[in-house]
Amino acid sequence: MSDTPSQRDGTRSVSRRRFTAFGVGALATGLAGCIGGASDDDPEDQNVAVASFFTFYDFTRQIADETPMSVDNLVPVGLHGHGWEPDPTITQDIVDANAFIHVGPDFQPWADRAIETVEDDGADTHLINAREGVELLDLAETVEDDEEIEGGKDPHFWLDPELAKHAVDNIANGLAEVAPDHEGEFADNADELKGELDELDAEWEAIFEEAEREYVFLAAHNAFEYLGQRYATTIQPLIANLAAADDVRTSDMQYAEDMIAEHDIQYIGAAIFEPNSWAKQLVDETNAEAYYPVTPYAGTREEWVDQGWGYFDIARNINMPTFEIVLDAADPSETTLGEEWRNFD
Repeated sequence: MSDTPSQRDGTRSVSRRRFTAFGVGALATGLAGCIGGASDDDPEDQNVAVASFFTFYDFTRQIADETPMSVDNLVPVGLHGHGWEPDPTITQDIVDANAFIHVGPDFQPWADRAIETVEDDGADTHLINAREGVELLDLAETVEDDEEIEGGKDPHFWLDPELAKHAVDNIANGLAEVAPDHEGEFADNADELKGELDELDAEWEAIFEEAEREYVFLAAHNAFEYLGQRYATTIQPLIANLAAADDVRTSDMQYAEDMIAEHDIQYIGAAIFEPNSWAKQLVDETNAEAYYPVTPYAGTREEWVDQGWGYFDIARNINMPTFEIVLDAADPSETTLGEEWRNFD
């Protein structure tokens, strides 16, 4: 892959690979998906892979770069990849595809149902579990039984760059089973992608080393524990459950207000694809001055598609600047977040 942009650059460059992948397919379809190889490829050599989650769509399209494999993201722009419920045409897209990249069982019920359909119909779709072999963290005991993953595990492993490399290998190996003639290209692209994840890991480490506090609060659901565990910081979510919800208990808000006061928190994070009324209320009712955006890479926005942003761009342009702020590693004016992200609507 081309050189990655510096975390603190005022402008973010987009590599040739990213621009090609997003510019040709995503803008044409209106989704953050659908890339393909050159038009003179043998049609019989072309395969279609579809992904149930933005992060693994993004990894897959980079692994498939410069091959005849086309890659589609099934989740529309602006929607959270966890709680979405698609219409039946999405299941048909999966049945018709050569490969389906998913996040493993229990995380996306619609994807689980589609996998059942594939298996019941005897479809040729090759199922690629991006989290296969990944050792997941335990979840808090407060998580509802119907949200348990593998008996009470946290599925958001891709936020840890080191663990995300396991997904890259799973995807590359899965694509090689679908298109064995391109196994070498998949492997080479996967190695480049893992190298960039190593670079991202180092950038995250530098941010947390500059931190002036070891406790941050996010007005969001429980999705960031892997960052906290990897970089030895307490990241307290407002909602203990896995899924973003429209309702927050009075006890949750009271706990949040107590923690903000106890730790003298000035800035908090708020999830982009979740209601931000919680964050607004906390800013109104506590000494917190502002909230800034975070995302577990579960979806994408129209303007991100227009700029060709993938996992790494979102990390460097959204999550990293916000964590610099909430960790007191940098003043908001010193980060690359624009003023529009302060108490964003």
